[in-house]
Amino acid sequence: MRTAGLLGAADVPGRASSVGVAREYVRSLLHAAGRGDADEVALLVSELIGNSVRHSDSGRGDQGIVRLVVADTVRGLRVEVIDEGSPNGIPQIPAQVDPLSESGRGLWLVREMSSAWGWTENESGLVVWFEMAR
Repeated sequence: MRTAGLLGAADVPGRASSVGVAREYVRSLLHAAGRGDADEVALLVSELIGNSVRHSDSGRGDQGIVRLVVADTVRGLRVEVIDEGSPNGIPQIPAQVDPLSESGRGLWLVREMSSAWGWTENESGLVVWFEMAR
């Protein structure tokens, strides 16, 4: 059994093409760690990286970066997506979610599929995180 600790971290450009790169990176980390929830975690990572690219300063310039951190904790898995923040403020989950919509469901999916989630602001920008229980 693996002990708690950092599984991996990566910086990806604030571009739409980074969504797939981050998804595959997380899948490979979780397969190597023997976790059976790699597809679910990869989906949530896709949503959060996509949000960072679309809604934060990380996606607004040529030099924007989004940081992805994946850690094995005592409670389970913790994933953090750190971007450069946004003048639009904090992430919001819409009151109504259209299950057939092609956008606007990312944070709703994170809330529904994870065991816990949240956000904080720090000197780097905005950190949106989620956990998957063991």
